[in-house]
Amino acid sequence: MNYKELFRRIGLLISDPDKAWREISVDVNKRNVQMGFVYPMIGFCGISAFIGALLVNTSGPMVFQTAMMKCGGIFISLFAGFFLAVYLVQLVNKHLLNREYADDTIQQFVGYSMVVSFLLIFIDGLFNLSFLYWLLMFYTIYVVYIGARIILDVQEDKLTVYTLVVSLIVACCPIFISFVFNQLSLVLN
Repeated sequence: MNYKELFRRIGLLISDPDKAWREISVDVNKRNVQMGFVYPMIGFCGISAFIGALLVNTSGPMVFQTAMMKCGGIFISLFAGFFLAVYLVQLVNKHLLNREYADDTIQQFVGYSMVVSFLLIFIDGLFNLSFLYWLLMFYTIYVVYIGARIILDVQEDKLTVYTLVVSLIVACCPIFISFVFNQLSLVLN
């Protein structure tokens, strides 16, 4: 996926999730989500955090180290958060839906469902949006709801509960990994 297509898909997932998920559902190469969407978005978020840390930090010679730590924390939290979310969503599928999906289907679903998190982390790297971050994160519920209906064909009677559980997983996994990383960084420093 080229970057023009990446930005088009991001805009479509935010502005018209129904149309975006329908396009995604006909995508033959489901593994493409990692190389074509998740990894570039992780890179953009890391670069944003690095630049943001350089701009606001006035700690003198430690500014580069602080920026690198913040960038590394974003990389690790999003990368590990993605795979943790994929694992947990697969568990939810087994227990709540009594179905198992192919790993590449779940990776596709989780990767594109994280679009709101990616955008908010990217913007938060440059500007502090702590209050708006959680307010805007609620849009993840709508993106996941549409994706669960179209990609996973979740039954209507389980759709609401499934959407809420998966949205919580998608939103909180990177935050959990970030918390663990920050605590370990403090202990090891």
